[in-house]
Amino acid sequence: MAGYVERKRLLFFGLPWTFTKYEVKEDMITIDSGFFNRIENDCYMYKVQDVQLRSTLIERLFGLGTVVCFTGDNTNPTLELQHIKHAKEIKGFILEASEEARLKRRVLTTMDITSDAEDDDIQNIDIM
Repeated sequence: MAGYVERKRLLFFGLPWTFTKYEVKEDMITIDSGFFNRIENDCYMYKVQDVQLRSTLIERLFGLGTVVCFTGDNTNPTLELQHIKHAKEIKGFILEASEEARLKRRVLTTMDITSDAEDDDIQNIDIM
């Protein structure tokens, strides 16, 4: 099974001196953080709706980036993979894997595109 394992890094020279590990697989994203109190957070790949890549000037100097995943997950609507190497590759991998996972599970994502004004008009109609 293909995927990536990265560590959150310090901005100072991009050293992997933190206790946060990101594991991105074809079907799931796992964030494992903490030293004394360990927290493991999982998100299925089919729940990822959009992915964003952010890179500050300091991150670019040290070859790092932050990948932000916007998900339909209840516990974490946004997952941030902060200060990781190969951020552009990982972003592309997540986009492709999430699309494949949605097709495999036959998941349909819908959006509500009505405006607030239309909702008010609908609510004010008297039905006799």
